[in-house]
Amino acid sequence: MFSRLLLVATGLVVLLCPIAVTAQKDVKDHPLVSRFQGSEVLEYKTSEFDEFPLALGPIVDKDVFTKVQRLEGQVTKFKYSVPVTRSGVEISRSYRDALQRSGFEILFACDGKACISDKFKYGYTGTASGIWCTNCEEPMRYLAAKLSRPSGDAYVSLVVEKDKYEGGTWLSIIEVKPMAGGTVTVNAQALATDITAAGHVAVYGIYFDTGKAAIKPESKPVLEEIAKLLGMQPALKLHVVGHTDNVGAFASNITLSKQRADAVVSALVTEYHITAARLQANGVGSLAPVASNAAEEGRGKNRRVELVAQ
Repeated sequence: MFSRLLLVATGLVVLLCPIAVTAQKDVKDHPLVSRFQGSEVLEYKTSEFDEFPLALGPIVDKDVFTKVQRLEGQVTKFKYSVPVTRSGVEISRSYRDALQRSGFEILFACDGKACISDKFKYGYTGTASGIWCTNCEEPMRYLAAKLSRPSGDAYVSLVVEKDKYEGGTWLSIIEVKPMAGGTVTVNAQALATDITAAGHVAVYGIYFDTGKAAIKPESKPVLEEIAKLLGMQPALKLHVVGHTDNVGAFASNITLSKQRADAVVSALVTEYHITAARLQANGVGSLAPVASNAAEEGRGKNRRVELVAQ
């Protein structure tokens, strides 16, 4: 029961080193998607809010997927065992049929080298270490699916791999939802103190949908505090600078960060009656990280708006 494998497990790069894994019998299946009959839960993880890059296109030049959709919400990940008498194609097709019967739309599916090549590279930024399976009996299979629902769309990402030792089914369910508000508080006085001391301040709590520049309603408390800051200091002029992580194309992130900064300036001017001449929007994409982009914790810190004294 040993395998050595680096694969795209639901859009994330996952390294499974040669260690024994034991079944987690107390873990229940996700309400939306059950396990293949006879499988056991080998690994399980859930996050109330996380980021998930969903692969939606084939590999180009053994380097990156042609299309990736970044999702945010509750993320639940399973690794299931593969019953020894069942093939990868049967498991993959069973999931596909069950998802479609339940109203899911298949967004993308592939197998073999259209999914994973010997030196395939993929990760949050489009580059990572190689992917391989040393004992594969069958081609790896991957699919991504979507369920549209009023409470928030749900996505499924599935990788099935059958090898001579263990293999596995990697199933992730992403339930799209905004991050819970109230976890970080900002006040005008704290903003003023930081700007006086350092000339700038990083602001969190201004929310956008993934890849979008429209400010979400739950951002209002932070915008109100920025407006209070500007009211407290009538002579203060600010650069409003948008920052992103390094996921996606560099040029796209530069554009997106500028659009988000523009949206913040627009909100302050139109909703809080701040004089437009006091604000200048800029976007620098991923050029000024405050943490490593290698993990989601760091990427979350890098996605921010900064206020810089002019």
